[in-house]
Amino acid sequence: MPGFITDAILLRKIEYGDHDFIISFLTKSRGKISVIAKNAKKSVKRFSGALDLFSVNHIQCTFPKKNKDGLIILSQVTLENGFGNIRYDVFKTAYASYWIELIHFWLEENKVQSQLYDLLLFSLDAINTGAISKEVISLLFQIRFMSLSGFSPNIENCDQCKTSLDLIKQKKVIFDFQEGRIICQNCIKKRSKHGMTVSKGTLKQLFWINNTDISRADRIKFSRFAITEGQLLLEAFIPFHIGREFKSLQFLRRLRLEK
Repeated sequence: MPGFITDAILLRKIEYGDHDFIISFLTKSRGKISVIAKNAKKSVKRFSGALDLFSVNHIQCTFPKKNKDGLIILSQVTLENGFGNIRYDVFKTAYASYWIELIHFWLEENKVQSQLYDLLLFSLDAINTGAISKEVISLLFQIRFMSLSGFSPNIENCDQCKTSLDLIKQKKVIFDFQEGRIICQNCIKKRSKHGMTVSKGTLKQLFWINNTDISRADRIKFSRFAITEGQLLLEAFIPFHIGREFKSLQFLRRLRLEK
């Protein structure tokens, strides 16, 4: 029976009937796919310990023989990395859950996104090992996700007068959610209802982590203020732009308030 083999990160798993699961994966070679894991609740040999959220797996799939429009069948799974350190930390779990919910909602099925796969894998590994703080890696993930998804905001210069961020005299600028751009204080005619004031320093650091080699991401040191402001900006702009609130993000915000 024809099929394929690929590396995959588990994005979502829902029960289907008494014994099956329908699973969404972000795969290295085929983009986001939905598959059915038949008898997964009973088949210890084929699926044991390998179908947890955001785990990295080597999967083997087959196409349905009779119904060409039916779900792809998950035949075999080999766990590559379960990211155990994430699962034992509620904050790390909340961040990782936000990333995968964002990807699951935004991506179309069967559209190859190898760079996004690499970004998610890098971010999960970094937060699992603690190589980069969970707050900074989340900023990196979000700003790069926007670039790869085609709606990267303009944080380099004022959208009106084109003055570069470095040459704007004021310490703060306005970020307009509606337009996805920054506007200097001199060019503001009517303040948008959807936006916020952001410091130039925070925007410079976001620009740096979006454009430098990802392997050097651990070299930048965000101040606590820049982390907080960056979180407010990206976690407000992304849901606004996509037009959806994310349950995992709401949970993450509650955790921060309770900390």
